[in-house]
Amino acid sequence: MSGRTIQHPSSLLDIGLRIADMAAIVGSVYFVAWMQGIATGSNRLLAAAAGAIIFSVAAEITGLYRSWHGVSSERELLCNSITWLGTVPVLVLVGFLIGRLDQVTSELTRNGMLGWFFVAPLAMTILRAAMRIVQYVLRANGYNVRGFAIVGINEIGFELARSIECSPQLGLKMIGFYDDRPSERLPSLPSNLGAKIGNIDLLIDQARAGEVRIIYITLPLRAEQRVKNVLARLADSTANVYLVPDFFVFELLKLRWTNIGGLPAVSVFENPFYGIDGAVKRAVDLLLASLLLAVLAIPMAVIGLAVKLTSCGPAIFRQKRYGLDGKPISVWKFRSMTVCENGSVVAQATRNDARVTPLGAILRRTSLDELPQLFNVIEGSMSLVGPRPHANAHNEHYRKQIQGYMLRHKVKPGITGLAQVSGWRGETDTLEKMQRRIECDLAYIREWSLWLDLKILFRTIFTVLLKQNAY
Repeated sequence: MSGRTIQHPSSLLDIGLRIADMAAIVGSVYFVAWMQGIATGSNRLLAAAAGAIIFSVAAEITGLYRSWHGVSSERELLCNSITWLGTVPVLVLVGFLIGRLDQVTSELTRNGMLGWFFVAPLAMTILRAAMRIVQYVLRANGYNVRGFAIVGINEIGFELARSIECSPQLGLKMIGFYDDRPSERLPSLPSNLGAKIGNIDLLIDQARAGEVRIIYITLPLRAEQRVKNVLARLADSTANVYLVPDFFVFELLKLRWTNIGGLPAVSVFENPFYGIDGAVKRAVDLLLASLLLAVLAIPMAVIGLAVKLTSCGPAIFRQKRYGLDGKPISVWKFRSMTVCENGSVVAQATRNDARVTPLGAILRRTSLDELPQLFNVIEGSMSLVGPRPHANAHNEHYRKQIQGYMLRHKVKPGITGLAQVSGWRGETDTLEKMQRRIECDLAYIREWSLWLDLKILFRTIFTVLLKQNAY
Protein backbone atom coordinates (compact mmCIF):
# COMPACT_ATOMS: atom_id res chain seq x y z
CA MET A 1 0.00 0.00 0.00
CA SER A 2 3.08 2.22 -0.03
CA GLY A 3 2.44 5.44 -1.91
CA ARG A 4 -1.31 4.80 -2.05
CA THR A 5 -3.43 6.68 0.45
CA ILE A 6 -7.07 7.15 1.31
CA GLN A 7 -8.72 10.30 0.04
CA HIS A 8 -10.98 12.31 2.33
CA PRO A 9 -13.56 14.89 1.26
CA SER A 10 -13.21 18.36 2.71
CA SER A 11 -16.19 20.41 1.58
CA LEU A 12 -15.34 23.51 3.59
CA LEU A 13 -11.84 23.57 2.16
CA ASP A 14 -13.20 23.10 -1.37
CA ILE A 15 -15.56 26.03 -0.90
CA GLY A 16 -12.69 28.11 0.49
CA LEU A 17 -10.46 27.23 -2.48
CA ARG A 18 -13.18 28.18 -4.95
CA ILE A 19 -13.72 31.52 -3.22
CA ALA A 20 -9.97 32.13 -3.06
CA ASP A 21 -9.56 31.45 -6.78
CA MET A 22 -12.42 33.79 -7.66
CA ALA A 23 -10.96 36.46 -5.40
CA ALA A 24 -7.53 36.03 -7.01
CA ILE A 25 -8.92 36.37 -10.54
CA VAL A 26 -11.03 39.44 -9.78
CA GLY A 27 -8.49 41.00 -7.44
CA SER A 28 -5.63 40.62 -9.91
CA VAL A 29 -7.55 42.69 -12.49
CA TYR A 30 -7.83 45.56 -10.04
CA PHE A 31 -4.25 45.06 -8.88
CA VAL A 32 -2.93 45.43 -12.43
CA ALA A 33 -5.14 48.50 -12.99
CA TRP A 34 -3.88 50.01 -9.73
CA MET A 35 -0.26 49.38 -10.75
CA GLN A 36 -0.93 51.23 -14.01
CA GLY A 37 -2.78 54.05 -12.29
CA ILE A 38 -6.02 53.38 -14.17
CA ALA A 39 -9.41 54.12 -12.64
CA THR A 40 -11.91 51.32 -12.17
CA GLY A 41 -14.46 50.74 -14.91
CA SER A 42 -17.38 48.49 -15.88
CA ASN A 43 -15.43 46.79 -18.66
CA ARG A 44 -12.74 45.75 -16.21
CA LEU A 45 -15.35 44.32 -13.87
CA LEU A 46 -16.92 42.47 -16.82
CA ALA A 47 -13.57 40.92 -17.76
CA ALA A 48 -12.97 39.86 -14.17
CA ALA A 49 -16.42 38.29 -13.81
CA ALA A 50 -16.15 36.51 -17.16
CA GLY A 51 -12.71 35.18 -16.25
CA ALA A 52 -13.98 33.87 -12.92
CA ILE A 53 -16.97 32.12 -14.51
CA ILE A 54 -14.98 30.56 -17.35
CA PHE A 55 -12.29 29.42 -14.90
CA SER A 56 -14.95 27.73 -12.74
CA VAL A 57 -16.22 25.77 -15.73
CA ALA A 58 -12.70 24.85 -16.83
CA ALA A 59 -11.88 23.71 -13.27
CA GLU A 60 -14.73 21.19 -13.39
CA ILE A 61 -13.28 19.79 -16.62
CA THR A 62 -9.71 19.51 -15.31
CA GLY A 63 -10.81 18.27 -11.88
CA LEU A 64 -9.05 21.08 -10.04
CA TYR A 65 -11.33 20.85 -7.00
CA ARG A 66 -11.08 17.11 -6.53
CA SER A 67 -9.30 15.76 -3.46
CA TRP A 68 -5.55 16.18 -3.88
CA HIS A 69 -4.60 14.22 -0.80
CA GLY A 70 -1.88 11.72 -1.65
CA VAL A 71 -0.89 13.72 -4.74
CA SER A 72 2.12 16.02 -4.87
CA SER A 73 1.51 19.77 -4.44
CA GLU A 74 3.37 20.35 -7.70
CA ARG A 75 0.72 18.47 -9.65
CA GLU A 76 -2.08 20.42 -7.97
CA LEU A 77 -0.40 23.72 -8.86
CA LEU A 78 0.27 22.46 -12.39
CA CYS A 79 -3.42 21.61 -12.79
CA ASN A 80 -4.30 25.09 -11.52
CA SER A 81 -2.01 26.70 -14.11
CA ILE A 82 -3.32 24.54 -16.95
CA THR A 83 -6.90 25.41 -15.97
CA TRP A 84 -6.03 29.09 -16.25
CA LEU A 85 -4.25 28.55 -19.57
CA GLY A 86 -7.46 26.99 -20.85
CA THR A 87 -9.45 29.95 -19.52
CA VAL A 88 -7.48 32.68 -21.29
CA PRO A 89 -8.21 31.78 -24.95
CA VAL A 90 -11.88 31.18 -24.16
CA LEU A 91 -12.05 34.58 -22.45
CA VAL A 92 -10.43 36.28 -25.45
CA LEU A 93 -12.84 34.51 -27.81
CA VAL A 94 -15.84 35.60 -25.74
CA GLY A 95 -14.51 39.15 -25.77
CA PHE A 96 -14.37 39.17 -29.56
CA LEU A 97 -17.80 37.60 -29.89
CA ILE A 98 -19.52 40.17 -27.70
CA GLY A 99 -17.47 43.02 -29.13
CA ARG A 100 -16.16 44.27 -25.78
CA LEU A 101 -12.51 43.19 -26.02
CA ASP A 102 -11.31 46.49 -27.49
CA GLN A 103 -13.08 48.42 -24.74
CA VAL A 104 -11.54 46.24 -22.06
CA THR A 105 -8.04 46.50 -23.49
CA SER A 106 -8.41 50.25 -23.86
CA GLU A 107 -8.93 50.51 -20.10
CA LEU A 108 -6.29 48.01 -19.04
CA THR A 109 -4.03 48.48 -22.08
CA ARG A 110 -2.70 45.42 -23.84
CA ASN A 111 0.30 45.22 -21.53
CA GLY A 112 -2.08 45.34 -18.62
CA MET A 113 -4.11 42.44 -20.01
CA LEU A 114 -0.93 40.45 -20.44
CA GLY A 115 0.01 41.31 -16.88
CA TRP A 116 -3.36 40.07 -15.64
CA PHE A 117 -2.87 36.77 -17.47
CA PHE A 118 0.34 36.23 -15.47
CA VAL A 119 -0.68 37.81 -12.16
CA ALA A 120 -3.93 35.83 -11.81
CA PRO A 121 -2.38 32.32 -11.67
CA LEU A 122 0.35 33.64 -9.38
CA ALA A 123 -2.25 35.08 -7.01
CA MET A 124 -4.23 31.81 -7.07
CA THR A 125 -1.09 29.83 -6.28
CA ILE A 126 -0.21 32.09 -3.33
CA LEU A 127 -3.72 31.99 -1.86
CA ARG A 128 -4.02 28.22 -2.39
CA ALA A 129 -0.67 27.60 -0.71
CA ALA A 130 -1.57 29.92 2.18
CA MET A 131 -4.85 28.08 2.81
CA ARG A 132 -3.08 24.73 2.78
CA ILE A 133 -0.50 25.98 5.27
CA VAL A 134 -3.15 27.37 7.61
CA GLN A 135 -5.10 24.10 7.44
CA TYR A 136 -1.94 22.09 8.12
CA VAL A 137 -0.89 24.22 11.11
CA LEU A 138 -4.36 24.16 12.69
CA ARG A 139 -4.75 20.42 12.44
CA ALA A 140 -1.16 19.73 13.45
CA ASN A 141 -1.92 21.66 16.65
CA GLY A 142 -5.04 19.64 17.44
CA TYR A 143 -7.77 21.91 16.10
CA ASN A 144 -10.75 20.31 14.33
CA VAL A 145 -9.33 16.81 14.92
CA ARG A 146 -11.55 13.72 14.76
CA GLY A 147 -10.84 10.30 16.20
CA PHE A 148 -10.83 7.18 14.03
CA ALA A 149 -10.68 3.43 14.63
CA ILE A 150 -9.36 0.58 12.49
CA VAL A 151 -11.04 -2.81 12.27
CA GLY A 152 -8.40 -5.42 11.52
CA ILE A 153 -4.90 -5.84 12.93
CA ASN A 154 -2.95 -6.57 9.74
CA GLU A 155 -0.45 -4.99 7.35
CA ILE A 156 -3.11 -3.00 5.53
CA GLY A 157 -4.27 -1.51 8.83
CA PHE A 158 -0.69 -0.70 9.77
CA GLU A 159 -0.04 1.06 6.45
CA LEU A 160 -3.28 3.01 6.78
CA ALA A 161 -2.34 4.14 10.29
CA ARG A 162 1.12 5.22 9.09
CA SER A 163 -0.37 7.12 6.15
CA ILE A 164 -2.78 9.05 8.36
CA GLU A 165 -0.10 9.71 10.97
CA CYS A 166 2.09 11.27 8.27
CA SER A 167 -0.81 13.48 7.15
CA PRO A 168 -1.78 15.70 10.12
CA GLN A 169 -3.62 18.00 7.72
CA LEU A 170 -6.37 15.36 7.59
CA GLY A 171 -7.34 16.21 11.14
CA LEU A 172 -7.56 12.55 12.21
CA LYS A 173 -6.37 11.11 15.51
CA MET A 174 -5.92 7.41 16.14
CA ILE A 175 -8.20 5.81 18.76
CA GLY A 176 -6.96 2.25 18.29
CA PHE A 177 -7.39 -1.13 16.61
CA TYR A 178 -10.27 -3.56 17.03
CA ASP A 179 -10.12 -7.27 16.19
CA ASP A 180 -12.01 -10.39 17.26
CA ARG A 181 -9.07 -12.76 16.90
CA PRO A 182 -7.19 -13.98 19.99
CA SER A 183 -3.74 -12.51 20.67
CA GLU A 184 -1.87 -15.63 19.53
CA ARG A 185 -3.38 -15.27 16.03
CA LEU A 186 -2.56 -11.58 15.66
CA PRO A 187 0.58 -10.16 14.06
CA SER A 188 2.82 -8.01 16.20
CA LEU A 189 1.33 -4.53 16.48
CA PRO A 190 3.97 -1.75 16.28
CA SER A 191 3.73 0.24 19.50
CA ASN A 192 4.09 3.58 17.69
CA LEU A 193 0.90 2.97 15.69
CA GLY A 194 -1.46 2.48 18.59
CA ALA A 195 -2.88 -0.40 20.61
CA LYS A 196 -5.64 -2.96 20.44
CA ILE A 197 -8.61 -1.45 22.28
CA GLY A 198 -10.86 -4.47 22.15
CA ASN A 199 -13.06 -6.67 19.99
CA ILE A 200 -15.76 -5.80 17.46
CA ASP A 201 -18.51 -5.92 20.12
CA LEU A 202 -16.79 -3.10 22.03
CA LEU A 203 -16.41 -1.06 18.84
CA ILE A 204 -20.11 -1.47 18.03
CA ASP A 205 -21.08 -0.27 21.51
CA GLN A 206 -18.76 2.76 21.25
CA ALA A 207 -20.05 3.60 17.76
CA ARG A 208 -23.65 3.44 18.94
CA ALA A 209 -22.78 5.68 21.88
CA GLY A 210 -21.17 8.21 19.53
CA GLU A 211 -17.69 7.69 21.02
CA VAL A 212 -16.21 6.54 17.69
CA ARG A 213 -17.25 8.59 14.67
CA ILE A 214 -14.91 7.32 11.93
CA ILE A 215 -14.18 3.65 11.28
CA TYR A 216 -11.91 2.05 8.68
CA ILE A 217 -12.38 -1.64 7.95
CA THR A 218 -9.15 -3.23 6.70
CA LEU A 219 -10.24 -6.86 6.67
CA PRO A 220 -9.04 -8.84 3.59
CA LEU A 221 -11.29 -9.38 0.57
CA ARG A 222 -11.53 -13.10 1.34
CA ALA A 223 -13.22 -12.27 4.68
CA GLU A 224 -16.42 -11.23 2.89
CA GLN A 225 -18.79 -12.67 5.50
CA ARG A 226 -16.93 -11.00 8.38
CA VAL A 227 -17.08 -7.66 6.57
CA LYS A 228 -20.80 -8.04 5.95
CA ASN A 229 -21.45 -8.83 9.62
CA VAL A 230 -19.47 -5.81 10.83
CA LEU A 231 -21.23 -3.51 8.36
CA ALA A 232 -24.65 -4.85 9.33
CA ARG A 233 -24.00 -4.11 12.97
CA LEU A 234 -22.46 -0.69 12.32
CA ALA A 235 -25.60 0.22 10.37
CA ASP A 236 -27.19 0.63 13.80
CA SER A 237 -24.94 3.63 14.46
CA THR A 238 -24.26 7.01 12.88
CA ALA A 239 -20.51 6.44 12.44
CA ASN A 240 -18.79 7.14 9.11
CA VAL A 241 -17.55 3.77 7.86
CA TYR A 242 -14.97 3.18 5.12
CA LEU A 243 -13.76 -0.04 3.49
CA VAL A 244 -10.03 -0.26 2.75
CA PRO A 245 -9.79 -3.30 0.43
CA ASP A 246 -6.52 -5.15 0.11
CA PHE A 247 -6.16 -4.51 -3.62
CA PHE A 248 -2.47 -4.20 -2.99
CA VAL A 249 -1.99 -7.98 -2.82
CA PHE A 250 -2.29 -7.74 -6.63
CA GLU A 251 0.30 -6.29 -8.99
CA LEU A 252 -1.52 -3.05 -9.73
CA LEU A 253 -0.28 -1.00 -12.64
CA LYS A 254 -2.19 2.17 -11.74
CA LEU A 255 -4.88 2.42 -9.08
CA ARG A 256 -7.90 4.50 -10.08
CA TRP A 257 -11.56 4.37 -9.12
CA THR A 258 -14.16 4.59 -11.85
CA ASN A 259 -17.92 4.17 -12.14
CA ILE A 260 -19.77 1.92 -14.57
CA GLY A 261 -23.52 2.36 -14.62
CA GLY A 262 -23.53 3.26 -10.94
CA LEU A 263 -21.26 0.34 -9.96
CA PRO A 264 -17.81 1.25 -8.60
CA ALA A 265 -14.76 -0.38 -10.18
CA VAL A 266 -11.03 -0.06 -9.61
CA SER A 267 -8.45 -0.18 -12.39
CA VAL A 268 -5.83 -2.92 -12.22
CA PHE A 269 -4.18 -2.64 -15.63
CA GLU A 270 -4.78 0.70 -17.36
CA ASN A 271 -3.02 3.45 -19.25
CA PRO A 272 -2.19 6.00 -16.51
CA PHE A 273 -2.10 8.97 -18.86
CA TYR A 274 -5.75 9.96 -18.85
CA GLY A 275 -7.23 13.43 -18.44
CA ILE A 276 -4.89 16.21 -17.43
CA ASP A 277 -1.86 13.91 -17.03
CA GLY A 278 -2.08 12.73 -20.63
CA ALA A 279 -2.51 16.27 -21.94
CA VAL A 280 0.50 17.51 -19.96
CA LYS A 281 2.77 14.68 -21.07
CA ARG A 282 1.78 15.12 -24.72
CA ALA A 283 2.29 18.89 -24.56
CA VAL A 284 5.77 18.47 -23.07
CA ASP A 285 6.64 15.87 -25.72
CA LEU A 286 5.60 18.17 -28.54
CA LEU A 287 7.38 21.19 -27.09
CA LEU A 288 10.71 19.52 -26.30
CA ALA A 289 10.77 17.34 -29.43
CA SER A 290 10.12 20.37 -31.64
CA LEU A 291 12.89 22.34 -29.94
CA LEU A 292 15.33 19.43 -30.26
CA LEU A 293 14.52 18.96 -33.94
CA ALA A 294 15.06 22.66 -34.58
CA VAL A 295 18.47 22.52 -32.91
CA LEU A 296 19.54 19.14 -34.32
CA ALA A 297 18.19 19.43 -37.88
CA ILE A 298 21.59 20.17 -39.48
CA PRO A 299 23.56 17.59 -37.42
CA MET A 300 20.93 14.97 -38.26
CA ALA A 301 21.23 15.78 -41.97
CA VAL A 302 25.02 15.40 -41.74
CA ILE A 303 24.69 12.06 -39.93
CA GLY A 304 22.21 10.78 -42.50
CA LEU A 305 24.55 11.74 -45.35
CA ALA A 306 27.53 10.13 -43.60
CA VAL A 307 25.60 6.86 -43.09
CA LYS A 308 24.63 6.79 -46.76
CA LEU A 309 28.18 7.47 -47.98
CA THR A 310 30.04 5.05 -45.69
CA SER A 311 28.00 1.87 -46.20
CA CYS A 312 25.43 0.32 -48.49
CA GLY A 313 21.78 0.65 -47.55
CA PRO A 314 19.31 3.33 -46.48
CA ALA A 315 20.35 6.13 -44.13
CA ILE A 316 17.30 5.63 -41.96
CA PHE A 317 16.13 2.19 -40.89
CA ARG A 318 12.51 1.63 -39.90
CA GLN A 319 11.85 -1.34 -37.65
CA LYS A 320 8.45 -2.67 -36.59
CA ARG A 321 7.88 -2.44 -32.85
CA TYR A 322 4.99 -2.66 -30.41
CA GLY A 323 3.52 0.73 -29.51
CA LEU A 324 0.72 1.79 -27.18
CA ASP A 325 -1.56 -1.16 -26.34
CA GLY A 326 0.67 -3.45 -28.40
CA LYS A 327 -0.33 -1.84 -31.70
CA PRO A 328 2.39 -1.97 -34.41
CA ILE A 329 4.44 1.13 -35.07
CA SER A 330 7.51 1.86 -37.20
CA VAL A 331 10.43 3.17 -35.16
CA TRP A 332 12.95 5.31 -37.04
CA LYS A 333 16.71 5.01 -36.47
CA PHE A 334 19.87 5.89 -38.33
CA ARG A 335 21.13 2.62 -39.79
CA SER A 336 24.12 1.43 -37.78
CA MET A 337 24.47 -2.12 -39.16
CA THR A 338 25.10 -3.76 -42.50
CA VAL A 339 21.75 -5.55 -42.14
CA CYS A 340 18.17 -4.37 -41.61
CA GLU A 341 16.67 -7.22 -39.60
CA ASN A 342 12.94 -6.90 -39.14
CA GLY A 343 11.57 -10.43 -39.15
CA SER A 344 10.49 -13.05 -36.65
CA VAL A 345 14.09 -13.53 -35.46
CA VAL A 346 16.22 -10.51 -34.54
CA ALA A 347 19.57 -10.97 -32.81
CA GLN A 348 20.47 -8.34 -30.21
CA ALA A 349 23.61 -6.29 -30.76
CA THR A 350 26.56 -7.60 -28.74
CA ARG A 351 30.05 -6.35 -27.95
CA ASN A 352 32.22 -6.29 -31.10
CA ASP A 353 29.20 -7.26 -33.23
CA ALA A 354 30.38 -7.86 -36.82
CA ARG A 355 27.13 -6.43 -38.20
CA VAL A 356 27.84 -2.95 -36.80
CA THR A 357 29.54 -0.54 -39.22
CA PRO A 358 32.46 1.65 -38.03
CA LEU A 359 30.26 4.76 -38.14
CA GLY A 360 27.40 2.76 -36.63
CA ALA A 361 29.56 1.88 -33.63
CA ILE A 362 30.04 5.57 -32.92
CA LEU A 363 26.36 6.33 -33.39
CA ARG A 364 25.32 3.50 -31.05
CA ARG A 365 27.81 4.45 -28.33
CA THR A 366 26.56 8.05 -28.36
CA SER A 367 22.90 7.09 -28.98
CA LEU A 368 22.86 9.41 -32.00
CA ASP A 369 21.25 6.59 -33.98
CA GLU A 370 18.06 7.20 -31.94
CA LEU A 371 17.63 10.84 -33.01
CA PRO A 372 15.14 10.15 -35.85
CA GLN A 373 12.73 8.89 -33.18
CA LEU A 374 12.02 12.54 -32.47
CA PHE A 375 9.77 12.30 -35.53
CA ASN A 376 8.01 9.37 -33.86
CA VAL A 377 7.40 11.64 -30.86
CA ILE A 378 6.00 14.43 -33.05
CA GLU A 379 3.60 12.06 -34.83
CA GLY A 380 2.46 10.63 -31.49
CA SER A 381 3.59 7.00 -31.76
CA MET A 382 6.33 7.49 -29.14
CA SER A 383 7.11 9.68 -26.15
CA LEU A 384 10.39 11.22 -25.07
CA VAL A 385 10.28 9.10 -21.90
CA GLY A 386 8.80 5.63 -21.59
CA PRO A 387 9.74 1.96 -21.86
CA ARG A 388 12.19 1.43 -24.72
CA PRO A 389 10.53 -0.40 -27.65
CA HIS A 390 11.90 -3.90 -28.23
CA ALA A 391 11.95 -5.76 -31.53
CA ASN A 392 8.71 -7.67 -32.07
CA ALA A 393 10.59 -10.95 -32.02
CA HIS A 394 11.93 -10.12 -28.56
CA ASN A 395 8.46 -9.16 -27.34
CA GLU A 396 7.04 -12.52 -28.37
CA HIS A 397 9.99 -14.32 -26.78
CA TYR A 398 9.99 -12.58 -23.40
CA ARG A 399 6.22 -12.27 -22.90
CA LYS A 400 6.20 -16.04 -22.36
CA GLN A 401 8.97 -15.91 -19.75
CA ILE A 402 8.38 -12.76 -17.70
CA GLN A 403 5.08 -12.20 -15.93
CA GLY A 404 3.60 -8.79 -16.67
CA TYR A 405 5.98 -8.20 -19.60
CA MET A 406 3.23 -6.89 -21.91
CA LEU A 407 2.07 -4.32 -19.32
CA ARG A 408 4.94 -2.10 -20.43
CA HIS A 409 2.90 -1.50 -23.58
CA LYS A 410 0.11 0.25 -21.63
CA VAL A 411 2.00 3.48 -22.37
CA LYS A 412 3.78 4.81 -25.43
CA PRO A 413 7.37 3.61 -25.85
CA GLY A 414 10.05 6.20 -25.20
CA ILE A 415 13.37 7.33 -26.63
CA THR A 416 14.75 6.93 -23.13
CA GLY A 417 13.36 5.44 -19.95
CA LEU A 418 13.87 4.67 -16.29
CA ALA A 419 15.52 1.32 -17.11
CA GLN A 420 18.09 3.00 -19.36
CA VAL A 421 19.20 5.51 -16.71
CA SER A 422 19.16 2.83 -13.99
CA GLY A 423 21.89 0.69 -15.55
CA TRP A 424 19.78 -1.63 -17.72
CA ARG A 425 20.63 -0.08 -21.07
CA GLY A 426 21.97 -2.16 -23.96
CA GLU A 427 22.23 -5.92 -24.34
CA THR A 428 20.02 -8.16 -22.19
CA ASP A 429 21.94 -11.42 -22.59
CA THR A 430 20.33 -13.03 -19.54
CA LEU A 431 16.72 -13.39 -18.45
CA GLU A 432 17.54 -11.63 -15.17
CA LYS A 433 18.71 -8.50 -16.99
CA MET A 434 15.47 -8.33 -18.93
CA GLN A 435 13.47 -8.88 -15.73
CA ARG A 436 15.27 -5.93 -14.09
CA ARG A 437 14.49 -3.79 -17.13
CA ILE A 438 10.80 -4.73 -17.02
CA GLU A 439 10.68 -3.97 -13.28
CA CYS A 440 11.97 -0.47 -14.02
CA ASP A 441 9.45 -0.01 -16.84
CA LEU A 442 6.51 -0.99 -14.62
CA ALA A 443 7.82 1.16 -11.75
CA TYR A 444 7.91 4.12 -14.15
CA ILE A 445 4.27 3.56 -15.12
CA ARG A 446 3.15 3.29 -11.48
CA GLU A 447 5.15 6.27 -10.24
CA TRP A 448 4.92 8.59 -13.23
CA SER A 449 5.04 12.32 -12.74
CA LEU A 450 6.19 15.19 -14.93
CA TRP A 451 9.09 15.69 -12.53
CA LEU A 452 10.13 12.03 -13.00
CA ASP A 453 10.17 12.53 -16.79
CA LEU A 454 12.39 15.59 -16.45
CA LYS A 455 14.77 13.74 -14.09
CA ILE A 456 15.06 10.84 -16.52
CA LEU A 457 15.79 13.20 -19.42
CA PHE A 458 18.49 14.92 -17.36
CA ARG A 459 20.04 11.63 -16.25
CA THR A 460 20.00 10.39 -19.85
CA ILE A 461 22.61 13.01 -20.75
CA PHE A 462 25.10 11.54 -18.29
CA THR A 463 24.21 7.96 -19.23
CA VAL A 464 25.01 8.75 -22.86
CA LEU A 465 28.21 10.60 -21.99
CA LEU A 466 29.42 7.66 -19.89
CA LYS A 467 28.50 5.31 -22.76
CA GLN A 468 27.09 2.72 -20.37
CA ASN A 469 26.38 -0.70 -21.95
CA ALA A 470 26.11 0.76 -25.44
CA TYR A 471 27.52 -1.25 -28.33
